Amino acid sequence: MPRRAASVRRETQPDAKFNNRLVTQLINKVLLDGKKSIAENIVYGAFDLVQEKTGEDPLTVFKKAMDNVRPTLECKPKRVGGATYQVPMEVNSRRATTLAIRWIVDFSRKRKEHTMRERLANEIIDASNNTGAAVKKREDMYKMAEANRAFSHYRF
Repeated sequence: MPRRAASVRRETQPDAKFNNRLVTQLINKVLLDGKKSIAENIVYGAFDLVQEKTGEDPLTVFKKAMDNVRPTLECKPKRVGGATYQVPMEVNSRRATTLAIRWIVDFSRKRKEHTMRERLANEIIDASNNTGAAVKKREDMYKMAEANRAFSHYRF
Protein backbone atom coordinates (compact mmCIF):
# COMPACT_ATOMS: atom_id res chain seq x y z
CA MET A 1 0.00 0.00 0.00
CA PRO A 2 1.74 3.20 -1.10
CA ARG A 3 1.93 6.05 1.37
CA ARG A 4 2.16 8.94 -1.07
CA ALA A 5 -0.63 8.38 -3.55
CA ALA A 6 -3.85 6.45 -3.31
CA SER A 7 -3.56 2.95 -4.70
CA VAL A 8 -5.35 2.31 -7.97
CA ARG A 9 -8.23 -0.11 -7.58
CA ARG A 10 -9.07 -2.53 -10.33
CA GLU A 11 -12.74 -2.61 -11.18
CA THR A 12 -14.40 -6.00 -10.92
CA GLN A 13 -15.69 -7.38 -14.18
CA PRO A 14 -19.42 -8.20 -14.33
CA ASP A 15 -20.22 -11.90 -14.28
CA ALA A 16 -21.18 -13.87 -17.38
CA LYS A 17 -24.76 -14.87 -16.53
CA PHE A 18 -26.30 -11.81 -14.85
CA ASN A 19 -23.82 -9.14 -16.06
CA ASN A 20 -23.63 -7.78 -12.51
CA ARG A 21 -20.61 -6.72 -10.44
CA LEU A 22 -22.23 -7.65 -7.11
CA VAL A 23 -22.65 -11.23 -8.28
CA THR A 24 -18.97 -11.29 -9.26
CA GLN A 25 -18.01 -10.12 -5.77
CA LEU A 26 -20.22 -12.86 -4.28
CA ILE A 27 -18.59 -15.50 -6.50
CA ASN A 28 -15.11 -14.30 -5.50
CA LYS A 29 -16.07 -14.46 -1.81
CA VAL A 30 -17.46 -18.01 -2.13
CA LEU A 31 -14.30 -19.04 -4.01
CA LEU A 32 -11.96 -21.44 -2.21
CA ASP A 33 -8.52 -22.62 -3.36
CA GLY A 34 -8.84 -20.79 -6.69
CA LYS A 35 -11.68 -23.03 -7.93
CA LYS A 36 -13.72 -20.32 -9.62
CA SER A 37 -15.91 -22.61 -11.74
CA ILE A 38 -17.06 -24.43 -8.59
CA ALA A 39 -17.81 -21.09 -6.90
CA GLU A 40 -19.80 -19.99 -9.96
CA ASN A 41 -21.78 -23.25 -9.91
CA ILE A 42 -22.56 -22.74 -6.21
CA VAL A 43 -23.73 -19.13 -6.66
CA TYR A 44 -25.75 -19.77 -9.83
CA GLY A 45 -27.26 -22.89 -8.27
CA ALA A 46 -28.18 -20.88 -5.18
CA PHE A 47 -29.84 -18.27 -7.40
CA ASP A 48 -31.83 -21.03 -9.13
CA LEU A 49 -32.99 -22.28 -5.72
CA VAL A 50 -33.94 -18.71 -4.73
CA GLN A 51 -36.07 -18.44 -7.86
CA GLU A 52 -37.75 -21.79 -7.14
CA LYS A 53 -38.51 -20.94 -3.50
CA THR A 54 -39.59 -17.31 -3.87
CA GLY A 55 -40.89 -17.23 -7.44
CA GLU A 56 -39.17 -13.88 -7.95
CA ASP A 57 -36.13 -12.78 -9.92
CA PRO A 58 -33.08 -13.98 -7.92
CA LEU A 59 -31.13 -10.80 -8.69
CA THR A 60 -33.79 -8.56 -7.13
CA VAL A 61 -33.99 -10.86 -4.08
CA PHE A 62 -30.19 -10.68 -3.75
CA LYS A 63 -30.17 -6.88 -4.06
CA LYS A 64 -32.91 -6.63 -1.42
CA ALA A 65 -30.88 -8.93 0.84
CA MET A 66 -27.79 -6.77 0.30
CA ASP A 67 -29.75 -3.63 1.20
CA ASN A 68 -30.99 -5.30 4.39
CA VAL A 69 -27.51 -6.50 5.44
CA ARG A 70 -25.42 -3.45 4.41
CA PRO A 71 -24.34 -1.61 7.60
CA THR A 72 -24.51 2.17 8.09
CA LEU A 73 -22.46 2.51 11.30
CA GLU A 74 -19.53 0.62 12.76
CA CYS A 75 -17.26 1.04 15.77
CA LYS A 76 -13.54 1.55 15.30
CA PRO A 77 -11.11 1.52 18.22
CA LYS A 78 -9.40 4.85 18.92
CA ARG A 79 -6.70 5.21 21.55
CA VAL A 80 -6.94 8.42 23.57
CA GLY A 81 -4.61 8.91 26.50
CA GLY A 82 -4.29 5.46 28.02
CA ALA A 83 -7.76 4.27 27.17
CA THR A 84 -9.13 2.71 23.99
CA TYR A 85 -12.62 3.85 23.00
CA GLN A 86 -14.95 2.25 20.49
CA VAL A 87 -15.80 5.24 18.31
CA PRO A 88 -18.88 4.97 16.07
CA MET A 89 -18.22 5.97 12.46
CA GLU A 90 -20.18 5.93 9.24
CA VAL A 91 -19.29 3.11 6.87
CA ASN A 92 -17.98 3.85 3.38
CA SER A 93 -20.31 2.46 0.67
CA ARG A 94 -17.62 0.18 -0.78
CA ARG A 95 -16.79 -1.22 2.66
CA ALA A 96 -20.49 -1.63 3.50
CA THR A 97 -20.98 -3.75 0.36
CA THR A 98 -17.88 -5.82 1.14
CA LEU A 99 -19.01 -6.41 4.72
CA ALA A 100 -22.52 -7.41 3.60
CA ILE A 101 -21.21 -9.98 1.12
CA ARG A 102 -18.70 -11.30 3.69
CA TRP A 103 -21.41 -11.73 6.32
CA ILE A 104 -23.83 -13.45 3.94
CA VAL A 105 -21.16 -15.95 2.82
CA ASP A 106 -19.71 -16.53 6.31
CA PHE A 107 -23.08 -17.11 7.94
CA SER A 108 -24.26 -19.31 5.07
CA ARG A 109 -21.15 -21.49 5.65
CA LYS A 110 -22.21 -21.92 9.29
CA ARG A 111 -25.74 -23.07 8.43
CA LYS A 112 -26.85 -26.68 8.81
CA GLU A 113 -28.17 -27.46 5.32
CA HIS A 114 -26.48 -30.21 3.27
CA THR A 115 -24.95 -28.31 0.36
CA MET A 116 -23.40 -24.86 0.12
CA ARG A 117 -25.92 -24.09 -2.62
CA GLU A 118 -28.84 -24.59 -0.21
CA ARG A 119 -27.10 -22.70 2.58
CA LEU A 120 -26.35 -19.67 0.42
CA ALA A 121 -29.85 -19.65 -1.09
CA ASN A 122 -31.52 -19.82 2.32
CA GLU A 123 -29.27 -17.12 3.78
CA ILE A 124 -30.08 -14.82 0.84
CA ILE A 125 -33.81 -15.49 1.26
CA ASP A 126 -33.60 -14.89 5.03
CA ALA A 127 -31.65 -11.66 4.50
CA SER A 128 -34.19 -10.41 1.97
CA ASN A 129 -36.94 -11.10 4.53
CA ASN A 130 -34.95 -9.12 7.17
CA THR A 131 -34.23 -12.23 9.24
CA GLY A 132 -31.18 -14.46 9.50
CA ALA A 133 -27.74 -14.24 11.03
CA ALA A 134 -26.30 -11.64 8.63
CA VAL A 135 -29.09 -9.15 9.42
CA LYS A 136 -28.64 -9.85 13.14
CA LYS A 137 -24.93 -9.04 12.78
CA ARG A 138 -25.79 -5.68 11.19
CA GLU A 139 -28.27 -4.91 13.98
CA ASP A 140 -25.69 -5.85 16.64
CA MET A 141 -23.17 -3.50 15.02
CA TYR A 142 -25.72 -0.70 15.02
CA LYS A 143 -26.57 -1.32 18.70
CA MET A 144 -22.88 -1.22 19.58
CA ALA A 145 -22.49 2.08 17.72
CA GLU A 146 -25.53 3.54 19.47
CA ALA A 147 -24.22 2.43 22.87
CA ASN A 148 -20.89 4.15 22.21
CA ARG A 149 -22.42 7.34 20.86
CA ALA A 150 -20.91 9.27 23.75
CA PHE A 151 -17.46 8.79 22.20
CA SER A 152 -18.43 10.08 18.77
CA HIS A 153 -16.51 13.33 19.37
CA TYR A 154 -13.29 11.29 19.07
CA ARG A 155 -13.92 10.75 15.35
CA PHE A 156 -10.84 11.26 13.23
